[in-house]
Amino acid sequence: MGKKTRKSGRSRGSTRSDSSSPAAAGDASRPKLKRKPYEKEMRRLQGELVAMQEWVKSSGAKLCLVFEGMDSAGKGGTIRRITERTSPRVFKHIALPTPTEREKSQMYIQRYIAHFPAAGEVAIFDRSWYNRAGVEPVMGYCTPEQTEKFLEQVPGVEKAMVDNGIILIKYWLNVSVAEQTRRLESRIEDPRKIWKLSPTDLKSYSRHYDYCRARDTMLAATDTGWAPWFVVDNDDKRRGRLNIISHLLSQVPYEPLPPRDVSMPKKPSPRGYHEPDLPLRHVPTAF
Repeated sequence: MGKKTRKSGRSRGSTRSDSSSPAAAGDASRPKLKRKPYEKEMRRLQGELVAMQEWVKSSGAKLCLVFEGMDSAGKGGTIRRITERTSPRVFKHIALPTPTEREKSQMYIQRYIAHFPAAGEVAIFDRSWYNRAGVEPVMGYCTPEQTEKFLEQVPGVEKAMVDNGIILIKYWLNVSVAEQTRRLESRIEDPRKIWKLSPTDLKSYSRHYDYCRARDTMLAATDTGWAPWFVVDNDDKRRGRLNIISHLLSQVPYEPLPPRDVSMPKKPSPRGYHEPDLPLRHVPTAF
């Protein structure tokens, strides 16, 4: 299918078999970003995401975001921050479950195609067709031949996506062994996070470097001129989220629309309305 182009310097420099990189080593020596400056910058960036959203709606743009990375790398939290202040009618969070028997018999990428964005939509894949290059081969859910065939074919599929007007942006989130250990332990100890911990997470933890090798192979085969990979060292989740959103905004050619002239209407008049005497069941005041 599509021929592979020369890789960009940013992506090529990230394909290391160790999860640490020069950027990660530099970040490790920096103090974690404090909440107050983080929230202040996040508020500004989320305002820009809303401006981008309005441009997507008005222009009919089609945006597809792919988030990949090891378990606990911070994909879900980043996506939540992107979608926190945007419309679910425009920003669609896609996290597909295990394929059914029928889906297993289909062309591999077929069940993902149904979720590609239409005009005026942003499709965000929390894991994607790249399961065939990461989770599946590492955990033994597919054969080496199936992964090899996928890596040969996917650049052509993504070329067709881009040629049909989809803005495709792919992120790989790195996390060190030490930070992955801390996050998984916190999921075990915190009842609010236990739902995040699947049997696959625990099995995959001991195969961290198998994931690194699979990642390196994937980046080498699918980092193309039309669909490059962008790698994020995400041990500091706050910095990582800000960096990703800032980078995302720089990749989309949106123009903020002119502000609407909005004013509050007059307060509503009851026009003789009175609360009915009904046996309403009110929630008890517990706090």
